[in-house]
Amino acid sequence: MGELEGTLFPLDFNHSLRIEARQERLTADAGVLLMRELSETIGLPGLVAKHLRDSRDPATVTHPFLELIHTRVLALTQGWGDQNDVGLLQADPAFRLAVSERRGQAPLRPARGGQRAPDGLCSQPTLSRLMRTLGEPDNRDGLGILVRESARRFLGLPRREITLDLDSLPIEVHGHQPGSAYNGHYGIRCYHPLVASVDERFFLGAQLREGKAHTASGGLAFVLPLLRWLKALVPRVWLRADAGFPQAAFLDALEAEGVPYVCRLRSNAVLEQLADPHLRRPAGRPPAEGRTWLHELRYQAASWSRERRVVLVVLERADAQQHLFLDHFFLLTSASPDKESATALLERYRQRGSAESDYGDCNTALAPALSSAPRLKSHYRGYVLANAAEPVDSFAVNEAELLICLLAANLMAAGAELLRRDGHARMSRERFRTFLLKTAARVLLGHRRVTVVIDAARAHLWRSFRSGLLALQRARGSPRSVALPAQP
Repeated sequence: MGELEGTLFPLDFNHSLRIEARQERLTADAGVLLMRELSETIGLPGLVAKHLRDSRDPATVTHPFLELIHTRVLALTQGWGDQNDVGLLQADPAFRLAVSERRGQAPLRPARGGQRAPDGLCSQPTLSRLMRTLGEPDNRDGLGILVRESARRFLGLPRREITLDLDSLPIEVHGHQPGSAYNGHYGIRCYHPLVASVDERFFLGAQLREGKAHTASGGLAFVLPLLRWLKALVPRVWLRADAGFPQAAFLDALEAEGVPYVCRLRSNAVLEQLADPHLRRPAGRPPAEGRTWLHELRYQAASWSRERRVVLVVLERADAQQHLFLDHFFLLTSASPDKESATALLERYRQRGSAESDYGDCNTALAPALSSAPRLKSHYRGYVLANAAEPVDSFAVNEAELLICLLAANLMAAGAELLRRDGHARMSRERFRTFLLKTAARVLLGHRRVTVVIDAARAHLWRSFRSGLLALQRARGSPRSVALPAQP
């Protein structure tokens, strides 16, 4: 649907080709309708109504709150991450149908009789005001619930065991957003949030932190409520983390909660002394494929209250020249050898690589843009404001934006999981978007119906997605929420 109509220009490489613009209902994002269907199936509208608060004046509202949430989340799943993108999508028929609460052809028709109804998608300033609303403390807590509940339906419950991955990662910014800073470890100006995920696929939450925050800063307060929430669903919950997290208070709290953990442990002189007897290459010619040895150790750091189990992992690399010294690293765990052997522990920790890969996939597919910064308005629609605008808590808005990105990431992962359950190979979020969500279509209006015509080559993927949706038990309103236990 373009404003121009007729021939735009010819193409020089082939003079038989002409580019024309016509007022037809075409879209390159027909898959957004599937994402809306998935959000309905997992009960997202009910969760929004229950856990998020719309603080706007009802007398001035044109775009309903839920439609704005759908607009932001669904635009992210389709790869439209910049808020300014809604200007290009405003007349897109698939988006208009996907975000609207109105039925039938109403989303594509003008409002009747002076009704206050949206005519297309909202504007960028409206999205900006939405994010300001979502940055309020209660709404950020509500977004956390939405993220967790969007994952809960795909955890394969009931099950006996689950592993939560705790990590910190950099999100680069370009500007002077409050709380951002140059991080020498990553060599960029960034935020340094904490992120938790399960099954190397679904996010359970995030907490935005300043760019110079230490890896473990705030980690215990962040992860304990998530662990307790998981323990209400799964009998045995593991925690997996890197070498920045094992501190005395962190380990004591996990053990008091009965949560087994496996963490990488930074080397030091004492650990190297314990490892030294095991760092001898056996006599004879080494095999071409390399070897791995596991050794049980007992170690107590100066700040720890007691000795803990450490597994020394010794690696002989499979390369032509062979290293002079054997590579090695240390794994710290609270699990006893009879409950988790050294081999099983190493295999569990190595699955952390899949979680880190998924973080990269999420960053590639969604590229969180935490760009909110204080910009006090002096004018509104060309008029000078009589009173100064209230300052915006940009740090809180950026945390809300991060949580919205994780909600979109979970929806995309869930969609890819539905295809996998129907026999397709596991897809990254970006590949899922390319193969399914970025489907071109023509939208036709009949007497009473709206028909979306897609390319027949994609029909088998759409059928697979629909089959996966039908296999889920359709949510009636909001799924049963399990509140996070209060911290002691």
